[in-house]
Amino acid sequence: MPGQWYFGHTGATVKTLLGSCVAITLWNPRRHMGGMCHFLLPTRLRTPDGTLDGRFGDEAVELLAREIKKTGTHTRDYEVHLYGGADTMPDQAKIKFNIGERNAEKAWELIDKYGFQLQCVDVGGSEPRNVMMDLSNGQVVLKRGKTHAALKG
Repeated sequence: MPGQWYFGHTGATVKTLLGSCVAITLWNPRRHMGGMCHFLLPTRLRTPDGTLDGRFGDEAVELLAREIKKTGTHTRDYEVHLYGGADTMPDQAKIKFNIGERNAEKAWELIDKYGFQLQCVDVGGSEPRNVMMDLSNGQVVLKRGKTHAALKG
């Protein structure tokens, strides 16, 4: 669901449906662990208590980075895929907020900032996407229009 994230090393499968939201998948091929986040907006003004909220890109990736640090691994050890950022109402609104585009741009910035290894990108356009990641092997499957596999590294 939007705003949710997961990180672990079990045989779990994580999946999400994206429109203008963005998902980043993470996979450490040496340690066989990874995860995914699904964010709605690029950023926000943070609350005084410092509570992080996965609905915002910068905070979602920070939450994942904290989990990575707990495992004794480094963000540079993770292969990432970036999906989403669609304009799902291209001709229906007179005012454009470009949320999908802004989300994708923020994701690129965060991937660079944290030093992740970008392996696959499918952003933009106007179609929604289904993303599924198998945490037993790091395989990511993207369904956009017709199904095709986005293979890791």
